[in-house]
Amino acid sequence: MEELTFYSYPSCTSCRKTKKWLVSNSVKFNERHLFKDTPTQKELLEILTLTTEGVDELLATRGETFKNLNLDVEELPLSEVINLVINEPKLLRRPILTDGKKLIVGFNPDALKKIAK
Repeated sequence: MEELTFYSYPSCTSCRKTKKWLVSNSVKFNERHLFKDTPTQKELLEILTLTTEGVDELLATRGETFKNLNLDVEELPLSEVINLVINEPKLLRRPILTDGKKLIVGFNPDALKKIAK
């Protein structure tokens, strides 16, 4: 398995649950603080290639940060959406885990079992 990258935010409940699951199942991972070490444009594009729903899968549309944008992201070019996320990483759902081949967004024990193999 490629190295697992775990984008998280310490006060996020789903992030804490996911980290606890990874540690208790002896899964090695490289943790990155989502707000201090935000994914680069290249990393976000790589993550997007692993989604099934595109940008919608990654955006925290119910969050206050997203609602305050008052934008229809469907109308924006992808490059603009990526720049928005880089400048305001709170727009991303958390946590994000990837090994470069698979992607998990949010706490999902069933998906974690598959990625941990």
